[in-house]
Amino acid sequence: MSDDSREFHKPVKRPAELFDRRFAAEDPAEVSRVAHSTAQALLARARSDPNGEVIDRLVAFTDEHGIDDIAELWSRSPARSLPGALWRLYLIQLMIHDDPHTAALLYERGRNEIVSADPVVAGAPNPAGPEELVDLVDTILRGLFQGDFAVALDRAAAFCRVQASGATHLADDYESTEPDRASALTTRALRLADYATDLAACASLWRRESLT
Repeated sequence: MSDDSREFHKPVKRPAELFDRRFAAEDPAEVSRVAHSTAQALLARARSDPNGEVIDRLVAFTDEHGIDDIAELWSRSPARSLPGALWRLYLIQLMIHDDPHTAALLYERGRNEIVSADPVVAGAPNPAGPEELVDLVDTILRGLFQGDFAVALDRAAAFCRVQASGATHLADDYESTEPDRASALTTRALRLADYATDLAACASLWRRESLT
């Protein structure tokens, strides 16, 4: 999984009502201002009127439009900020939707290896197949918009820790026979572990009303 924009097999639509700003000037202050203001506006709009259709569109945004529009707004934001948290949640969702079978494999291996309450906190059924993992990540994202925001972030952090554990142990399995695959899994584990740390920190900031 990468923070870079990704290629898609279908055209990437750019809905003007939300994502009509271009950053040709590359002014860091302007990019930051727009990132924070759009994240706050989107969250405030969703939580003030949690209409089912609106929430459905937000949850399904990357399926319909890709990641480019969100990347343009939020990918350069600090990890421990509101736009940074939203960016990471959408990346995690995209990772699961793109390859739910690998996600399920990592999750089940991580669930069996990890010594913590993270599988319970994340809330996946046991066992969790590809469809269950897709449903889980969509439910977590939905919780950002119409539930307890900090709880949703904590669930996402727990999910990432379980996935990271699974990726680490699978990397160990492949180390002697498929070193390239082991390296890719190790990189994925490190990225997921970083996301878990950042999302947990964001949950703590939100509870202190300091996540901006």
